[in-house]
Amino acid sequence: MKGTQKIAVRSKKKIMMRKTKFSDYEAIKSITERVYPGLPPYSQEAFRAQLNHFPEGQFVVEYEDQVVGFCISFMITEELAFKDHTWKEITGSGFASRHDPKGDYLYGMEVCVDPDYQGRKVGERLYNERKNLCQNLGLKGIVFAGRMPGLKKRSKKYPTPELYLEDVKTKKIKDPTISFQISNDFEPIKVLHDYLPSDAESMGHAALMKWSNPHIDKFEESGIRYKIDHSENVRICTLNYEQRSLKNFEEFKNIIEYFVGVASDYSCDFILFPEFVTMPLLSIENEELPPAQAMDKLDEYTNDYVELMSQLSIRYNINIIGGTHITKKEDGLYNICYVFLRDGSIHEQEKIHPTPSEVYWWNIKGGNKLPVINTDKGAIGILTCYDSEFPEMSRHLVDQGAKILFVPFATDTRQGYLRVRVCAQARAIENQCYVVLAGNVGNLPRVHNMDINYAQSCIITPSDFPFARDGIAADTDPNVEMVAVADLSLMDLIVARNEGSVQNLKDRRHDLYRVDWKTQV
Repeated sequence: MKGTQKIAVRSKKKIMMRKTKFSDYEAIKSITERVYPGLPPYSQEAFRAQLNHFPEGQFVVEYEDQVVGFCISFMITEELAFKDHTWKEITGSGFASRHDPKGDYLYGMEVCVDPDYQGRKVGERLYNERKNLCQNLGLKGIVFAGRMPGLKKRSKKYPTPELYLEDVKTKKIKDPTISFQISNDFEPIKVLHDYLPSDAESMGHAALMKWSNPHIDKFEESGIRYKIDHSENVRICTLNYEQRSLKNFEEFKNIIEYFVGVASDYSCDFILFPEFVTMPLLSIENEELPPAQAMDKLDEYTNDYVELMSQLSIRYNINIIGGTHITKKEDGLYNICYVFLRDGSIHEQEKIHPTPSEVYWWNIKGGNKLPVINTDKGAIGILTCYDSEFPEMSRHLVDQGAKILFVPFATDTRQGYLRVRVCAQARAIENQCYVVLAGNVGNLPRVHNMDINYAQSCIITPSDFPFARDGIAADTDPNVEMVAVADLSLMDLIVARNEGSVQNLKDRRHDLYRVDWKTQV
């Protein structure tokens, strides 16, 4: 046809809204550093926690494949939303750990836009997406604390933040942030004093803003904002592992594969091996080695051990908590728990607190990072033996979203074992989570600090009605090599945390205390 022109059609969106992903961390970190210069950005642990607690409430805006804005949200009860609070109290120090699936308001923790893209309605898109989420969930509305960046400049004219907010509300003056939020249908409720002391422009204060869901009457007020799905079960296998003399690495491989195969035959999602699972490899030398030489010899097996466990996790389609293996790094020896997921990924968790005997015999150093590990069955945490005896460790993992804590341990006496077990039971109650223990049995002559062992591996639950009467989902016999298997319901944890006889996580006094983890630079 004469004069016909071909027109290229762009199928890819130039700007789009989507859910936040773990891979967005660096982009989000860059934006926060530019918007809030001088303030530390969210740590990787806090970012991971936000996604683990409430992935539906986290959004980013992409412009030509670049993240240019993001928002962070979680659900909360009306009582807490409108009660006086600080940023650290309400957000759980930035971890969104106070997310409440039974909440009736959406709490806006953050909206942040790349300075180069301000004025392009990126913030408006994020606010609108929050409103859509609020309506889809049938919540009463949205609440957040808005900055008042014009307050300090006008502090001589307005001796109190209340006077300043009132004139912004009546449009006598403009505030860069509050005026924008009012134009987006948010209503100032009151001033939150000392909300964020580091916000110099707002003199530490904030305005509590509210948006009411206009369609709330269309929703049935059931009082429950989450579905109870008891099919969300996780099957766990743990074992008493016998320390024994070996002739070669092939023998070690056959023993490990046997237990992985057993757990796979029972369709388990996880199998947990104990601390120092590779120590029997030292018996291959058939001689007593000095401690330093023994650790050098053990480190020679690192690559073979990692390759073996990784292959088994994929071949048997099971997540393997591979116990611990002492590994030499540039700055010294570490007791590392290796985690092998069935998607082929490998994770390392260094033991944070070496025991006095580990330091004495092997000069083991303590690690300084404790992130959760995200699996196909949710976030998990690793606490190696002695680490389980420090309550702040488990709380840090649960704040990041962990519902199952794995504790590979090694103890030589019943007293030592009971320290680990009783502490593990306390951690399960304090954090309303599951705790899985696996230890060693048997003897290993000619290996310093591993000559005798005592263990009774188990799977521990919180103590409440949905769980086993004695808080033990599965147990082994003491000092006998055997496995224990149990099905755990993740939904039972959510119900217990929000409707249990006691609700330890919800009832924490965030106004009095918190766990602050020092981010390593």
